[in-house]
Amino acid sequence: MKAFMDQDFLLTTETAKELYHGCAAQLPILDYHCHINPQEIFEDRQFENITQVWLGGQNPDGSYFGDHYKWRQMRANGVEEPFVTGSAPERERFQKWAETLDKAIGNPLYHWSHLELQRYFGYTGVLGADTAGEVWELCNEKLHQPDMSVRSLIKRSGVTLLCTTDDPADDLRWHKALAEDDTFDVQVLPAFRPDKAMNLEKPDYPSYLAKLGAAAEMELKTFADLRTALQKRMDFFDSMGCRLSDHGLEFMMFEPAPEEELERIFQKRLGGEALTRQEELQFKTAFMQFVGSEYARLGWAMQIHFGCSRDNNTAMYEKLGPDTGFDAIHTAAVNKIAEFLDSLAKRGALPKTILYSLNPNDDEAIGSVIGCFEEGGTVGKVQQGAAWWFNDHKAGMVKQMTSLANLGLLGNFLGMLTDSRSFLSYPRHEYFRRILCDLLGTWVENGEYPKDMKKLTDIVKGICYNNAVRYFGFDLETK
Repeated sequence: MKAFMDQDFLLTTETAKELYHGCAAQLPILDYHCHINPQEIFEDRQFENITQVWLGGQNPDGSYFGDHYKWRQMRANGVEEPFVTGSAPERERFQKWAETLDKAIGNPLYHWSHLELQRYFGYTGVLGADTAGEVWELCNEKLHQPDMSVRSLIKRSGVTLLCTTDDPADDLRWHKALAEDDTFDVQVLPAFRPDKAMNLEKPDYPSYLAKLGAAAEMELKTFADLRTALQKRMDFFDSMGCRLSDHGLEFMMFEPAPEEELERIFQKRLGGEALTRQEELQFKTAFMQFVGSEYARLGWAMQIHFGCSRDNNTAMYEKLGPDTGFDAIHTAAVNKIAEFLDSLAKRGALPKTILYSLNPNDDEAIGSVIGCFEEGGTVGKVQQGAAWWFNDHKAGMVKQMTSLANLGLLGNFLGMLTDSRSFLSYPRHEYFRRILCDLLGTWVENGEYPKDMKKLTDIVKGICYNNAVRYFGFDLETK
């Protein structure tokens, strides 16, 4: 029997062990999509206790922040809300999480939590209800040490560059401050996330337009004004080093409409009238076509995360707000992807594009579509992104990479990203790399690929780091 999460965790063949220990484990991390706060990086925040890092809590404005992966499992274990997101003492909240972890066999949270305890706190035991006290004391003692500040955590994790997720109206003051700080050599770049500018069905849309207009120094009275404002903000983001965007869609839509109809829809919404579902989809289609063509102009990559049905528990959404653990997989088909990509490609305006679906059943469909838009001169121009959210576990990662290998070129894959709000999430890259090396090692030892270690290590280096450096055009050396 193998030891619990030892040095060969998840590595089942000798080739896998050679690839991981001899190559993947030594590579730096490029985290091109996350949700961490650049202000906390600039201020080099020091956390008081492990609950603040792992479970989060409530912001001064009443909104909630933290790890909704953990929140969902705690609720599934019967934990009452004050211990999940709320006002219960932090020591007691940690106890409830430890008790939940005892039941989490087979869940990636079990692995991630123990990888973080091993890598950052030197704890090689097992966290559960009976060890919560000793782990609480150990973690909190270490968190008070200077080398456990936010910047130190990023540096010791081997991160060379990370991209946050930023609204078009953001002034990017913290990115500017970080860029001017010579004492911190990790690049922290913005990524353009214009969901609020697109989601005109939301109740606060008029007030958001006023905020965006103020940032662009213009009044937004027409759809043409909105596009001009977005162009101005994209140019500003580009000047701040932005190389990619991100979009969160419920599902892929493609409902084109003439310009005059789009303007009518926009004016109808500004007038306070409710829109039909068709009108909403027509506007969003035009919005995505416009920003996609602008990304092509700027040389950015466009990330599209779709297949998420959000805020399904209305009562809890009204109580806690978005991103608090009440989202699920949307099962809409992906047949609109090709139509959307084609609408840009036939105008010569298709940017580099990365597609992520929350529905694992979409893997093969995405794999077939991306092959239709691989244009000469750009390696892997249209990509399938890493197994996302409900799929970023061992089975999901293996499924996604196997599908990609079956239908495309796994060697051009952009690899892992944290997509996290936690500064302790970087071992997710280790988790991914171990699974990747085990998958490749299994194929080699099964005689499906030769044991050419030069070619294999080149593939591993590419997927774990080099492909992303080249694809996004970051100012980094490949390894």
